[in-house]
Amino acid sequence: MRTAETFRTVLSNGLDTVLVTVPGAPLAEIRLVLPYARTEPGLAAAQELLAAHLGTATTTRDRQAVADRAADLGGEFSTVVTAEHLVLSASVLAEGLRDALELLADLVLRPALPETVAGDGHRGPTPAPRPAGPRTALRRAQLRHAFGAPHPLVDDAPDGVAALDVRALHRRAVVPRGAVLLVMSGEAPERVRAAVEAELGEWAGAAPSGLVLPPFPRAEPTPGRLALHAPDADQALLLTAGPAIPAPEPGHTALHLAQVVLGGHATSRLTRRLRERHGLVYAVDASIRQNGAGCWLEVDCVGAPGTGDRIAAEVTACLAELAEGGPTPEEMRRARRYAAGFTRFALATRAEEASALAGFVAGGLPVDWLTTYPDALAEVTDDRVTEAAAHYLDPTRTLVATLDHRPS
Repeated sequence: MRTAETFRTVLSNGLDTVLVTVPGAPLAEIRLVLPYARTEPGLAAAQELLAAHLGTATTTRDRQAVADRAADLGGEFSTVVTAEHLVLSASVLAEGLRDALELLADLVLRPALPETVAGDGHRGPTPAPRPAGPRTALRRAQLRHAFGAPHPLVDDAPDGVAALDVRALHRRAVVPRGAVLLVMSGEAPERVRAAVEAELGEWAGAAPSGLVLPPFPRAEPTPGRLALHAPDADQALLLTAGPAIPAPEPGHTALHLAQVVLGGHATSRLTRRLRERHGLVYAVDASIRQNGAGCWLEVDCVGAPGTGDRIAAEVTACLAELAEGGPTPEEMRRARRYAAGFTRFALATRAEEASALAGFVAGGLPVDWLTTYPDALAEVTDDRVTEAAAHYLDPTRTLVATLDHRPS
C-alpha cells in the first residue's frame, strides 16, 4: 500500500486541516466536508436549494466562468450531499493547487445565491414538498421503532416550508468551525498550509453550524417485527436494525467479519440462501451503519411484491443459524480476504483515498484508520468472530421491518 505523510492542524478560524503529502503526485485532491445534517425538518427545502447552488457560481463568476476556470486548471469541482455532510471536491493538475484553493474559497465564501425565501411571503418559487417514497417510509419507520423519536432521521418534513432565507442558511451552515479540509498533493506541507491560510484565512464564523446529527433517543435497537403495507408498492422491501459496535471501538473488527459472512459479499450466507436457494430477492446486503445518531447492523433486501413475510422469515432463520453455529473456517478465510481486499480498493486511487480520509476525519476517526485496518483484520481470531456473531446477530435482539403491497 502506498505510504504518505500526513500533517493535521487547526487554523485560527477553527478549520480542521489535513495535509497529505504524496511526492510526485501529478494531481492535487481537495475535499471540504461541512456538517449538513437535517437537524430540523423545516430546513430540508432550504438545504436542498443551498446545496444546488453552492459550487456552481459566485458573486464574481457566473456558471460559465467557474466551469472555464476549472477547465483551465485541468480538473473538475463537484458537490455531494449525504445524510450528515455537504462535501465539495476538486481534482486538479498539481501545478493548479493554489489557483484551485482560490476558486474553492470564492465558491464557499461568495456563492451566487437566489433571492428565494421559503414560506409565507416568499420571493420566487417555493420548492414543493416531495412525498416520501416506499423506501424512505420504511427507513423512517425502521429507525423510529428501533431507536425512538423525535429525531431528524425519523421525523417527517412538515406540510409547509419553513420561512428561511437561503442566504441566512449559508451564513449559518457554511462556517469553518466543525468543517474539515483535506488537501492531498505532492507539495511540501508548509507551502500547502500557507496557501490554505492565504485563501481561506478570511473565512469566518463565530460558532460551529450546529448541523450535526444528535444521538438517537435509544442507543440499543428495540427488537421485534414491523410490517408496513402500501397498496401501490411494486416491490417487497426489508430493513433490519440490530445492535452493533462502531469503529474504531474494540470488537468492531470481529463484528465486521461476522457481517461479511452474513451478507457482505457475493457468496455470503444471505446471498446463497435468499437468492440462490429460494430465489426470493433481487438484491441483498448486510452492513454496519454508523453516523452521528448511532450504530446498527442492517440487512437490506428487495424482492417481488407479496414476498415480504417470507423474506423476513428467511432472514431471521439465517441470523439465528449464524448466531448459533458461527462461521465455518472457509467462510472466515473468505471474509478476511474480502474485507482486506475491499480496504485496499478504497485506497486504490488518490481521488478515492482523499474522499475516504476526509470522511474518516469528519466522522471522528483517526486519519490513518483505514490504512491500518488490514492489520486489525489479520489479528482478530476466529473465536472472537464467533463470539461477535453469537452476541450481535441474535435475531431476538433485532428489529425486522418490511414494506409490501398487502399482508401475505
